[in-house]
Amino acid sequence: MDSTNFDLPQILWNPSDSFIQNSNLQHYINWLSAHKGLTFSSYYQLWEWSVNEVSAFWESLVEYFEVKFHSPYKEVISEDDMPYVKWFEGATLNYAEHIFSQKQAGRPAILFESEAHLMEATSWEQLEERVGRMAAYLRSIGVKKGDRVVAFLPNIPEATIGFLATCSIGAIWSSCSPDFGAESVIDRFEQIEPKVLIAVDGYQYGGKFYDKTEVVTDLTRRLTSLEKVILVPYLDPEADVSVFPKAIDWDEALSKQAGQLRFEAVPFGHPIWVLFSSGTTGKPKAITHSHGGVLLEHLKYLSFHNDVKAGEKFFWFSTTGWMMWNFVQAALLKGATIVLYDGSPGFPDLNVLWKMAENTRLEHFGTSAPYLVACMKRGLTPGSDYDLSSLRSLSSTGAPLPPEAFEWIYQEIKEDLWLCSMSGGTDVCTAFVGGCPTYPVYMGEIQCRALGCALYAFDEEGHEVIDEVGEMVITRPMPSMPIYFWNDKDYKRYLGSYFEDYAGIWRHGDWVKITSRNSLVILGRSDATLNRQGVRIGTAEIYRSVDKIEEIKDSLIVNLELSGGRHYMPLFVLMQENEELTDEIKDKIKQQLRSDYSPRHVPDEIIEVEDLPYTISGKKMETPVKKILMGRPVEKSANEGAMRNPESLEFFVKFREQIEG
Repeated sequence: MDSTNFDLPQILWNPSDSFIQNSNLQHYINWLSAHKGLTFSSYYQLWEWSVNEVSAFWESLVEYFEVKFHSPYKEVISEDDMPYVKWFEGATLNYAEHIFSQKQAGRPAILFESEAHLMEATSWEQLEERVGRMAAYLRSIGVKKGDRVVAFLPNIPEATIGFLATCSIGAIWSSCSPDFGAESVIDRFEQIEPKVLIAVDGYQYGGKFYDKTEVVTDLTRRLTSLEKVILVPYLDPEADVSVFPKAIDWDEALSKQAGQLRFEAVPFGHPIWVLFSSGTTGKPKAITHSHGGVLLEHLKYLSFHNDVKAGEKFFWFSTTGWMMWNFVQAALLKGATIVLYDGSPGFPDLNVLWKMAENTRLEHFGTSAPYLVACMKRGLTPGSDYDLSSLRSLSSTGAPLPPEAFEWIYQEIKEDLWLCSMSGGTDVCTAFVGGCPTYPVYMGEIQCRALGCALYAFDEEGHEVIDEVGEMVITRPMPSMPIYFWNDKDYKRYLGSYFEDYAGIWRHGDWVKITSRNSLVILGRSDATLNRQGVRIGTAEIYRSVDKIEEIKDSLIVNLELSGGRHYMPLFVLMQENEELTDEIKDKIKQQLRSDYSPRHVPDEIIEVEDLPYTISGKKMETPVKKILMGRPVEKSANEGAMRNPESLEFFVKFREQIEG
C-alpha cells in the first residue's frame, strides 16, 4: 500500500473543559477511579487498559450501567479463541427490559416524520403500551422464545414496536426495507424460517408511490414457515387485508390483547436479531448477534463515543435494512428520543433533513458520508439557513469522509460541533472506531479506536504498523461479534469471512492508517484495492481527489489485472446535472490526482456513466463491477436483488463487450 505522507492536519474542533467534564466518558473515568482505584491521564491509556484487561473492562460496564441479570454469570469470558468465545455464561437478561428501564415520563420516545406524514410524537407511555399489546398478540398466536419474526417495513414507529415486542419475549428479529426486491428478501428470510411477517402494502420515496402488495403476496406464498402476516396499511390506509393469506391488520392485532409488558429472561448469548450482509456477490450471510453482547456494546458506544444523554434527540438517516437502524434503537437504552425519517434525503431537496433537525431541536444528527459530500457539492449552507443551535454532534459513516467535507461541515454547518466520523459494520452492529469527547477533531481523521476494540494496522507479514497504511485487524474478542452465522454449524462461512488471513485474528477487509497521535484514516475496502505497478492504492484516495471536482457528482474506480503483467484502471464518473465530461474536466481530474497523490493514481481512462451501482444500504459496488469487466456473468458478479439500482450494471456489461471487441 502506498503510504502517502500527510502533513499534520488542521485541528477543526477542540472540546471545552465543560464539554469534557460533562461527558459520559469522563463520568465513567471518575467512576473507575472511585470504585476500582484506576486512574488514567488520557483516553489512550484508558483504551489500552480496555483492550489489555478484557475481562475487567467488560465486567466494569456491567457494574457501571447496572445491567440487570435475572441469574448470575459464572465468568466474564471463556478461554476459547475467536470466534468461539463465550461471554457471561450463566447470566440471563433481556435487551428490551433495559430500554424500558430508562423510560422518561412526559417525554417522547419517538419522533417520526416522512414525506407523506407531518411530525408526530410517541410518548414512552404509548410505546410501552403498544409494545405490550403486540407482544401479547405474538404470544397469543404461539410465538415463543427462539422463534423468528421478520419485517418488510420502512423506517416507521411500527418497526420499532415490532422489534421491541419480539425482543421482549425472547424471539428473534430480522428486517428488510421495502425497497428490497422479492428475491433479495427471500434470499434472506428463508434462511431463518420465520413464523411471523410484519409488512406494509407500499411506501413513498422521492415523491413517488410504490405498491408492494404483489411482493408481500409473493413473500407470504414462498416463505413456507410463515403462520401469520401482520399488515401495516401504510400506502393506503383503506387497504384490504383479506387479499393476503394468513393476514391481520396491524391495528386489529394491537386491539386483540392487552396487558402489562413483561420480559422473558434469556441467556446472555441468546440471539437477539439476524442481520444480513449486502449479498452483492452471493447469498447474504445471516449474521446473528446476542442479547447481552449488543446490550453491552450499545451501552458503551452510545454513552462514551456518541455521548447520548436522557431526553436528548438522536437521529440517523437509515432504512430497516441497514445495521444503523438497529443502532438507532439503542439510543432508547440511554432514555433518549429516537427521531425517525422515512423518505428520500433529497426530496424535495437536500435540505429536508436539515429542516427536520431545526424543527425537532435535534442534538445528535447521524448520516452517511456520501450525503454530506452531496450537500457540500450542492453548495448548501445549513448553518445559515436553519437554526441548528441545539445540535452538538454530527456523525458520519458508510464511507470514508474526505477532508474537504470535514472543512465544509465546520464552515457551513457549525463551528462548535463535535464531528464523529465512525466506521464499523453489520458484522458487529457498532463502530470499531469513532468519536472521543475528550480529543480534538483533526481534518480528515477519525478520533479514536473505540473502548474494548483491539484494532491495529498490520502489514503483509502480520506486523503492527503506525503512520503507515495496513490491513485493519482486531486481535481481541468483543461481545458484539457474531455468535454465529445462521445455519453455519461448522463455522465455515464465519471463519472464511474474517479468520482466513491471520490465525485467531479478525481481518475486517479495510485499509486503515493509525497515526502516532492515535487518530485514524480509513482508506476504503482492501478487497477493492487498486494495484498499480506493485503499489497498492486505496479507492478512498481516488474518491477524495475526484470529490474536489465540482462538475463530478460521483465516481467509481477499479483496476483490472490483465495478461502479461498489464493493468487497466478506468475511472467511471457520474456528472452533475447539466454537466458533461469534457477533455478539460478530464485534465482537471488527472491534475488533481497527481497533485494530491502521485502519477500512479491517475486512471488510464475516464468514462462518463448515467449511474453508478450501489447496494440498497448505500455501498459502492466496486468489486462486482471489476468482476463484470473481467468477464464474469452479471448473475455471478452481483446479486441484483440486493441493489438499489440494478439497471446501472447494463452499462458495464456493454463496456466489457467494447473492451473485448
